[in-house]
Amino acid sequence: MAGIIKANINLNNIPKEKIYKGKKGNYLTLAITVNDEPDQFGNQGPVIVDQTKEEREAKADKTYLGNVKVVWTNGTFPEPNFGDTPVTQQKPKVEAEDLPF
Repeated sequence: MAGIIKANINLNNIPKEKIYKGKKGNYLTLAITVNDEPDQFGNQGPVIVDQTKEEREAKADKTYLGNVKVVWTNGTFPEPNFGDTPVTQQKPKVEAEDLPF
């Protein structure tokens, strides 16, 4: 494994027409960008709703959902800025999450 990424998304921004039915449930395809350097808030990239080829060609506005942070890496992923603590010694925080749908 190269890394663990933590993401926060705003569920209110999910366009309902982009949710599709699959064999095991309802799905939404996302696109996540991981930048080499974190921004001023420590985020390393955005989470957006994936666009179709036609939407990309038409330069349609992207639906921004939130941000990602790299919280662990084995050294082959962009390094998060944790100060003097080596990234490989960081342990991911496991949290139980309840989804509203």
